[in-house]
Amino acid sequence: MPNSPRLPLPRVEAELSATPLNERPLTADEAERTAKAFHVLAHPIRLQLLSTIASFEEGQPCVCAISDVGVSGPTVSHHLKKLKEAGLLSSERRGTWVYYRFEPAVLAAMGRLLIKAASE
Repeated sequence: MPNSPRLPLPRVEAELSATPLNERPLTADEAERTAKAFHVLAHPIRLQLLSTIASFEEGQPCVCAISDVGVSGPTVSHHLKKLKEAGLLSSERRGTWVYYRFEPAVLAAMGRLLIKAASE
């Protein structure tokens, strides 16, 4: 089976339509951009990492506190990088460790797209 070409993941806030799904039909361009934005979360490891960071109760977790998701360290780094590129996470290096912070505004924008449509 041939490998499919890898497309860069978009920064979520720049790609989402501001229109809830039930206000009007999305244009083809809006639908394509929005689908790419949701693609960022369409991976179980990314969802697991994002959930772990978002639910961390003691401030910003160090990468050492979130990397136990059943895959290798380089794979964790790869998925953290994709989440950062999409704007769902930000990070700060302190000495030799990197600490991650969840960006709730970005996920809220994704949710607004669906919540209004679901509540009516």
